[in-house]
Amino acid sequence: MIPSQPLPYQDCWATPEDYVDNLLQFVTTSDTFQILCGGVHVLDFFTSEPGLFSTVVPGEWQPWLLQSDPMRLLDILMREDLDSLQDPQPPESLAKYIKDIRRFSLSREFPLREEKLPKLTWQMSVGMKPKKVHEVRNFANYVDQLASDIEENFDNNITHFVDFGSGQNYLGRALASAPYNKQFVAVEGRGHNIAGAKELDVIARVAEKPKIMRNKKLWMQQLDSMTPEDQRDERALKRAAQAIKTSEKYAADLRPRNEHDAIYTPEEGKGFIRYIEGRLESGDLTDVTDQLSSTHLGSTVAPTDLRLMAVSIHSCGNLSHHGIRSLIVNPAVQAIAIVGCCYNLLTEKLGPPTYKHPYMRPSLQALNGRVVRESAKHDPHGFPLSDRLCTYRDDGIRLNITARMMACQAPYNWTEAESDGFFTRHFFRAVLQKIFLDRGVISKVYHDGTRAEDRTESSSPSPFNVSTNPVILGSLSKSCYKSLHAYVRGAITKLTASSNSREQRDIIKERLSVITDEEIARYERQYGPRKRELSAIWTLMAFSAVVVESLIVTDRWLFLKQHSDVVQDCWVETVFDYRQSPRNLVVVGVKKQGP
Repeated sequence: MIPSQPLPYQDCWATPEDYVDNLLQFVTTSDTFQILCGGVHVLDFFTSEPGLFSTVVPGEWQPWLLQSDPMRLLDILMREDLDSLQDPQPPESLAKYIKDIRRFSLSREFPLREEKLPKLTWQMSVGMKPKKVHEVRNFANYVDQLASDIEENFDNNITHFVDFGSGQNYLGRALASAPYNKQFVAVEGRGHNIAGAKELDVIARVAEKPKIMRNKKLWMQQLDSMTPEDQRDERALKRAAQAIKTSEKYAADLRPRNEHDAIYTPEEGKGFIRYIEGRLESGDLTDVTDQLSSTHLGSTVAPTDLRLMAVSIHSCGNLSHHGIRSLIVNPAVQAIAIVGCCYNLLTEKLGPPTYKHPYMRPSLQALNGRVVRESAKHDPHGFPLSDRLCTYRDDGIRLNITARMMACQAPYNWTEAESDGFFTRHFFRAVLQKIFLDRGVISKVYHDGTRAEDRTESSSPSPFNVSTNPVILGSLSKSCYKSLHAYVRGAITKLTASSNSREQRDIIKERLSVITDEEIARYERQYGPRKRELSAIWTLMAFSAVVVESLIVTDRWLFLKQHSDVVQDCWVETVFDYRQSPRNLVVVGVKKQGP
C-alpha cells in the first residue's frame, strides 16, 4: 500500500514542503542544535576550563540537567508530555528545544504484523540473529507487496530484484524461496561472503550440493603416495594395487568438498539466485546487467526486457546513495527500496565543513586517514544528494562526521545498564585525554591547523575553535572498564605495544609509564563528580541527532523528487520495529513509464 504522505513527518506539518522548509531553517539557524550535532565532541570534555558542559550548555539548563536521573532524562526528552510534567519542570527554553527536536524528527512508528508474515524455516534462519530474522521477514514481505503495488498502480511488472552489498544474502534467500519465489541477483564485493552465502543456500534448500563420485581406493592410493615408503604397510600396498585395477571405472575427484560450488537449477514458478562478484562505485549497474542472461537467471525473460528493483537492507554509507542513483541512471532499474545505515561512512559532496562557522568542529578527522581523504574529495556521490541541500542559502548544508556518527545512535532503545556502560566508557576516555594533554602526549590545535602554543596572534581558545589531537585507542578488554585505574593502565599497555606511530609509542612510553596510582586516583577524585555532566551532554547529543538522520533521509527523498522527469513517485516509510532495528526508514522510488 502506497502511503498517503511521502514523508512520515509529524502531524503538526500541513505538507511536505512545509516540513522541509522549516527543517532546513532549523538545522541552519539553531545554535544549540549545531553545537550538539557537530560542534563538540566528548573527547575534549575535560581538556578546557571551565569544561565543555559549562561552556556549551545554556546556563539555565545546567542545574535542571544535573539533578535529573539519566534514565528519567531520557524519558523526558523522548516520551513524556512536557506540558503535564510534575516539578521540577525543565526551563522554558529547554522545553521548547525538546519540542523542536520532536517535531522535526520523522516518525518511526511501525505497526507490528509479524504474526501475519510467512515464517522463515529453521534452515532459512541459520546464521541469523533475532534482529536479522525480524528484518528479513518484514522486508521480504514489504518488497513483495511493493512489487505488486507497482504492477497494479503503475502497470510495471518487476522481473528481477537486485541487492548490491548482499553479504550472506539472507534477504535474497528468503525472496527466492516460497512463498515469494522471486528472481534474485546478489551483488557482493567479497568472494568469501559469496562462498558463505552459497553454503547457506544449500542448507536452506534453494541450491543443491554436488554429488561427488569418489573412487575410495584411488583416494587411498593418493594418500599412500603422500606417506614415506618406509612407513607404508603391506595393506597399503595391496590397496594401491587394487586401485590401479579399478581406476578406469571412475574418474577420481580428489578436491576437498568445500571447494565444490552449489548447484542452482531453474524451475518454472520457483525462485532463482544469481551471484555476481563486484563492487558498486556509483549508481551505474551496467556491469551487473551485462552479466545477466536468461540462462543464468532461469527465466524466460530476455536480457533486454529486464525490469529490476534495487533493494537493500542497511546499505552502508555511500552504498545507499549508489542504490538511490541507480533508479536515475539505469534504464533497466524500475524501482528502488533502500534502507540505509552507517551515516558516518558517508563522504562529503561539498567538502569538509567550513570552519568560519563557529559551531562546525573538524571533530575527529585525524582519527581516520580515510575521513580526511574523503572529506577533501568533494565526492559527487556523497552527502548531500539533493540540489535543495547543496544550494541551500548558497553554501549548502554540511554535516561533519561527529554529527553523522551521532545519527547512528538509538537513544530510544537505551537501557539503564547499557547507558551506564557507555557513559562510563566515554568518561574514562575523556579523563584519559586530559591526562594525555597534561603529560604532553598531545597538544591543543586550532581548527585552522595551528597549534595553540605556536599561535602568535591573540585568539581566545574555546571548544568551538580549539580541539586536541586524537589518539587511536580502540577497544580494551572488559576488565579495563572496572575502574579508571584499570582503564588508564590498560590503555598505556595497549598504546605502547601497538601504536601505529613509533614516535607516538615512544612518547607515550616516556611520559605515561611513570604515572603513579596516586596520580590516577587524583584525576578520579577531581573529575569523578562531573561524570553526570558528560552523560547529560551525550544524551542531549544523541537525542538531537535524531533530526540529523531525518535530514539525511529527507535529502534522499528530495533527490528523487527533483528528478521528476524520470521518477513517477517516491516516498519514505518505516519497515522495521525501531526497538529491534532502529535504522528502519526505507527510501522508495518508482520510475516513470515511457509512452
